[in-house]
Order: sequence, then C-alpha cells, then structure tokens
Amino acid sequence: MDLKEEFEARINRLERFIEDKGLGHRQLEKAKKVQRSLNAIAFLGGLITIAGVVIWSVSNKD
Repeated sequence: MDLKEEFEARINRLERFIEDKGLGHRQLEKAKKVQRSLNAIAFLGGLITIAGVVIWSVSNKD
C-alpha cells in the first residue's frame, strides 16, 4: 500500500469514528432514517402516479 492509500484509509477510519462516536452522531443517524423514508415515499408516489396515468390512458380509449 502506498502512502496515499494509507493516508486515505486513515482518513476514512477517522471519519467513520467521528460519525459513530462524535458530536451529532445521533442526529446524523436520525437524518439518514428520515432520508430513507422520504426516498421510499417519493418512489412509491411516483409508482402510484405512473400507474394512475396508465390506467387513465387505457380507460379513456374511445
């Protein structure tokens, strides 16, 4: 492992440590959970919208 890779690995370990044990780690975990929930809601909303448009277009064929 060269010096650059070792340095990056140490920085990544330090960032993970701060994320897990540092100030605000609980808020960060909560924010991640909220973001996942919002992503799921947006995805399901998009699927429902697309399904609604497809059903509407199929049922309006005259």
